[in-house]
Amino acid sequence: MIGAVLAPFRKWIMVEGNGMRAAVLNSPQDISHRPLQIADVPQPIPTPDQVLLRVRACGVCRTDLHIVEGELPRRRQQLIPGHQIVGEIVEGATPELPLGTRIGVSWLGGTDGDCWYCRHNLENVCNSPTFTGYTVDGGYAEFATARNDFVFPLPKSLDDLHAAPLLCAGIIGFRSLRVAGVQHDERVGLFGFGASAHLAIAVLRAWECEVYVSTRGASHRKLAESLGAVWVGDATEKPPVELDRAITFAPSGDVVIAALASLRKAGVVAINAIHLDRIPEFDYDRLLWGERQLRSVANMTRADARDFLALAAEIRLQPKVTAYPIEQANEALAAVKAERVDGAVAVIP
Repeated sequence: MIGAVLAPFRKWIMVEGNGMRAAVLNSPQDISHRPLQIADVPQPIPTPDQVLLRVRACGVCRTDLHIVEGELPRRRQQLIPGHQIVGEIVEGATPELPLGTRIGVSWLGGTDGDCWYCRHNLENVCNSPTFTGYTVDGGYAEFATARNDFVFPLPKSLDDLHAAPLLCAGIIGFRSLRVAGVQHDERVGLFGFGASAHLAIAVLRAWECEVYVSTRGASHRKLAESLGAVWVGDATEKPPVELDRAITFAPSGDVVIAALASLRKAGVVAINAIHLDRIPEFDYDRLLWGERQLRSVANMTRADARDFLALAAEIRLQPKVTAYPIEQANEALAAVKAERVDGAVAVIP
């Protein structure tokens, strides 16, 4: 009874700083052990260069899974994951970002601004970066803070749920196309077809490219066909034509070799993965010689984010998203790991 009476005032109480609900990681372990605990924790207090935002949705990324399961080095004793945040500014407004502005927050949460890489327009490989939901708390919560120079006003045409996956899966997929050097009208292979690839194919279709998809799982192959792939095969299956470019999304070294084997001479493979298992030994003369290139994709830049979000609005990009309440954050990550969901996943506070 008391809970029902207080329910309408819950968000007001949280804004006043008494606490908030969050999915908290205390000890990384396999997602089957449900390592995220739903708890009441103190609401974050923004510093002068930050905004406080009420989280409206947060995309679930495979990188979150690598963090939660301990495949990436532990950086904090206690952590709130999540780096694809859609939120509304409730504190720390600026003339450019007034109260109520709906903004997105991505993986790259800050840079030092003065290392060699930052000074040469390579902030994505900054020596001292901040990563949302990894080195600082993220968006599996009712509130979050973010540096005000690393947030992105969102186009009105993108609603909260469909904007969330764009903020990492979309941006990093877009950067992968840039790293691979994709040009209009080329033949492009996508190896793996999860949250990021199903957004990248929309960009490639807008650029009038022929898209060839190799991925495991009948439902993923069906989704790729429905989104306009001209050919779809199994995870390491070779497309019927030589590719100009290929992007690998699966965290598997075998897939990288399959992508290399599909390239024409002078083609490029871009590896879209923050964690990858061992790449098998391969024949240099057959797979890499001929000025083929193998490149990794590291993080993203603010320019990538701005350019991609503008393009997403222009082409009316609508990702396929499955939503989970924040109380089911473990289940959401388990679904990503088992590839039970086509498209993207998000949690809603």
